[in-house]
Amino acid sequence: MLLITFLFFALMFVGMPVSLAIGISGFSFFLLSGTVPVSIAVQQIATQSQSFPLLAVPFFVLAGHMMNKTGITHRLIACSNVLVSWMSGGLAQVCILLSTMMGGISGSAVADAAMEARMLGPEMIRRGYSKGFTCSVIAVGSLITATIPPSLGLILYGYIGNVSIGRLFLAGIIPGLLMMVGLMSVVWYISRKRGYQPAAAERPKAREVWRAVVDAKWALLFPVALLVGIRAGVFTPSEIGAFAVFYAVVVGAFLHRELTWHRFEEALSEGVLDVGIIMFVILMSGPLGYAIIFEQTPQAMAQWMLGLSNNPTVIVLLILLLLLILGTALESTVMVLLLTPIFVPIITKLGVDPVHFGIVMMSVVTLGSMTPPVGPCMFACCSILDTSMEEYTVESLPFLAMICFVIMLLVLLPGITLFLPNLLM
Repeated sequence: MLLITFLFFALMFVGMPVSLAIGISGFSFFLLSGTVPVSIAVQQIATQSQSFPLLAVPFFVLAGHMMNKTGITHRLIACSNVLVSWMSGGLAQVCILLSTMMGGISGSAVADAAMEARMLGPEMIRRGYSKGFTCSVIAVGSLITATIPPSLGLILYGYIGNVSIGRLFLAGIIPGLLMMVGLMSVVWYISRKRGYQPAAAERPKAREVWRAVVDAKWALLFPVALLVGIRAGVFTPSEIGAFAVFYAVVVGAFLHRELTWHRFEEALSEGVLDVGIIMFVILMSGPLGYAIIFEQTPQAMAQWMLGLSNNPTVIVLLILLLLLILGTALESTVMVLLLTPIFVPIITKLGVDPVHFGIVMMSVVTLGSMTPPVGPCMFACCSILDTSMEEYTVESLPFLAMICFVIMLLVLLPGITLFLPNLLM
């Protein structure tokens, strides 16, 4: 197993695409073991695709692209602008609230960060916000999509770890809202200190709020319909993904009347590209996942960690620290695919609820997307807004500190995460 790990990081270091690094590392186990036929590696690749729950991934990816073509995103921006632009750091507050709303639409932190950087970033810089602050607000704020349903990471975690995706979706709501409140507090404090003015001169009147909410009603109703559909047993997580695509098409074509055939083709093209990338990584992880189980790595890791401490909280914190370190170098999807089968048996043996662990794990691994050296959200925002990594890193520290505080709170108080799943399911 050490040889496979060394080969994987060596291939990553020389710049090989992560999917190929995973695939080659996995195949090396079968070529070098001498006891397991190479044909099983091919079978494992095929087996990874034979999963009904996994259908949720391409459906939600496509739904996110469809909703971006139907006017939903613009209505959410307008609604967020009315609700919070009167606060200190008005446009920055809009970014945080929009990330929360978009978490229920796109399910992807990188997609959310790139969209906000293009649509709101230039206006924030024009109004006097520093580039580093603008990128930090957008990039770190997109972390909220890791917990707010329908998070693609939670779907993969539930699929790999055999954990209820419905319970994961419900469990992510309160942590996502806590992150929103925490990040908005940081924005408020920094904006008051630097003199970043509200975007609106006064608080909105009730009539203006109502008009904005009504205009964005179809976007705001989607997460509600998603959770109600799963809780009522009308849809499985896979079926709710198909419903999301249908919902987006109906809203865009018949209610907003903005989904043209050209936009429909664009959404399909972009969706196919994203799904192809995600699924290729998932398929290539099959042989490596088999090698991890065959070598009994989870059992060895469990024995080693239990030798360090018998306290479940200490073990969870050690795992999260390891995930935080690895997250600075590995993409979140890869980490979920490779590490979920290792850590879920460990925390289950300790009596930790896998739903609770899934929420904090996804928050930590997605946090790596916002940090150097290879954070995709960081790179997306910095490249779009022409910002140096050094300036971004300095400005992002208060936001990252707040996220770490919220994650620590969730670890120490699991009832916060499990309240809604236990109440409703």
